Amino acid sequence: MLLLIKKFGGWSKQQFSWLWESNSGDWPWLAEKPMQIAGLNRSLWRGAVPSISFYVLLSLSGIIATLGLLANSAATIIGAMIVAPLMGPIIAIAYSMVAANQRLLKRSTFTLVKGVLLTVAISFLIAKGVGIKTLGSEITGRISPTLLDMGVALAAGAAGAYAKSRRSIADALPGVAIAVALVPPLSVVGIGLAINSQSVTIGSSLLFLANLTGIIFSGAIVFLSHGYGSLAKARQGLIVSITGILLLGLPLSFSLQTLLIQEQTRRQISYLLYNKTQTFADTNIRSIKVRRQGKQLFVEMEVAAPFNLITDEQIKEVHQFLQAELNRPLNFQVEIIPTQQYEFPASKF
Repeated sequence: MLLLIKKFGGWSKQQFSWLWESNSGDWPWLAEKPMQIAGLNRSLWRGAVPSISFYVLLSLSGIIATLGLLANSAATIIGAMIVAPLMGPIIAIAYSMVAANQRLLKRSTFTLVKGVLLTVAISFLIAKGVGIKTLGSEITGRISPTLLDMGVALAAGAAGAYAKSRRSIADALPGVAIAVALVPPLSVVGIGLAINSQSVTIGSSLLFLANLTGIIFSGAIVFLSHGYGSLAKARQGLIVSITGILLLGLPLSFSLQTLLIQEQTRRQISYLLYNKTQTFADTNIRSIKVRRQGKQLFVEMEVAAPFNLITDEQIKEVHQFLQAELNRPLNFQVEIIPTQQYEFPASKF
């Protein structure tokens, strides 16, 4: 390491410049100037127009996302994110706030609202038709958003605005769409309405609003930093965005705190089971899920064990032990999956 530092320590500015310019990759985009205002206006306007192509792609994205959620398939849901064209009008809203372009703001907002309603309606009809009974992890994972999701949205909004302002990296937008995932939360909203679940509907709606607010705010900041508008023009829009972020930050921070507490409790339970009890010594604990509701804890375990190795009396003792150690009311559910093991010694030749 010292030799490397000494080697580069003697380099001149010209040598570093030569090293930078001699790279064969597509590095020039780092120094590329932002698009002209007229060109960016045209590009954003095309993305905000409620055309037939926009609604066809959005409908297909909604169908793919809903079926992927019902099938609990992450790969299918990612495909829906790539197809979805919702980033177009959202980035246009961020720009129109900074540039005080009321016409573009109205058009993009109108397109976004209709797109949101269309996506929710499609998922509602599909969920009703399928008759969903249980919720997979891809659905439940989108009903408890945290501040981490807001952070992703802020980064994605900045990336989307930056890519939109430069012609050479416009292909990065599908990656931004995958990162922030706009359509899946809307599909979960429709599923929640179909099964009449208030918690699913509210949780997924909160996730979408967090994504929407974060993208608009950070996108507006990027456009503002690139000189596409002025702080005076953007003031009102930024105040609305910041207010939205602060209001959403309260439930999101509470969800993050709950998530951290649940993870800490899960690790504590895992330690106690492996180090303070012998009941599960010869088993394979596949999963431990912890959920907190008020002062009570709900713990669900999935264990692979030979048949009749663990009795209900042993599990009852573990339940009482955990409840005493955690000093909290504990609802304990254990699912034991019987396993059979066959072993044959090597034959002699």
